[in-house]
Amino acid sequence: MPSRKEAVILLNMGGPNNLEEVEMFLKNMFADKNILTMKSDLLRKFVGGMITFTRTESSQDIYRQIGGKSPIVGHTKSLVEKLQTRLGEDVMVDFVMRYTPPFASEVIEKINKENVEKIYLIPLYPQFSTTTTKSSLEDFEECYHDIGEDAILVETKHFFENETYNKAIIHRIKEQVAEAKYEDFDIIFSAHGLPQKIVDAGDVYQRHVEKHVAILKQMLSDEKMNFHESHLAYQSKVGPMEWLKPSLEDKLKTVRNRGVIIFPIAFTIDNSETDFELEIEYREIAEELGFKEYRVCRCPNDSELFVDALEEIYKKMK
Repeated sequence: MPSRKEAVILLNMGGPNNLEEVEMFLKNMFADKNILTMKSDLLRKFVGGMITFTRTESSQDIYRQIGGKSPIVGHTKSLVEKLQTRLGEDVMVDFVMRYTPPFASEVIEKINKENVEKIYLIPLYPQFSTTTTKSSLEDFEECYHDIGEDAILVETKHFFENETYNKAIIHRIKEQVAEAKYEDFDIIFSAHGLPQKIVDAGDVYQRHVEKHVAILKQMLSDEKMNFHESHLAYQSKVGPMEWLKPSLEDKLKTVRNRGVIIFPIAFTIDNSETDFELEIEYREIAEELGFKEYRVCRCPNDSELFVDALEEIYKKMK
């Protein structure tokens, strides 16, 4: 096979491929200096080890309820296959996960066999955060340079303003509303939360999320998708420290309890936070609050519009 001059590598956090990988996933996540931000490596290792020890069993139970693994790898493989078909044989398309296989070192080994001269890195996080985008880019770039290779690395840091990507979101929302009336529903854009101290330290994630919601609200208006009200909330809080507000649970308590559509605005690929947290945990809360309808949108996953958007992002980077 002739060498390919370019590679497009999609970066994401990953998720357990089986129950045995749950401990690995947690261990690697809480060893990440962008997640546990204390300056002492020794302290991070100790705290991360304690969190992993106390959360492994309960996390395994979560994955048992959604099929024994995270859906993120399967969806990402399908997305890569579609993007590979779109870009053709001259461009290598692959993906790297941050906390579970395939790791950067494995994929870099495959890249090196292709004699690639330029690598385009696209983190699959629409908004920038030090805890996701920065972490994934650093992981790949440090691994690549440690190996001593010399291809040019080109990176993008966010794409929440990409119109085609946002059309993919609008399409997912339309799927969930289906034949119902928009005015019978409130829509909540649910973003993964962050500790407030990370935002206070300069992370732009909250500002990006708020800008993204504003863009989508305008697109909903342009499409005459007139929901009763639109909201932003944050999910996935853990631990006692202050996180971004309002929480999704608190938001559900304040919106009209008639019908609600949830869109997971911080995720491009479905994972445990969508398939378990939103579909199971928060559904139970909504039912207890008396909601007549509670619907969760799928992430863009491997949709054709998301493939279109990734192709646009890649070409804009060239």
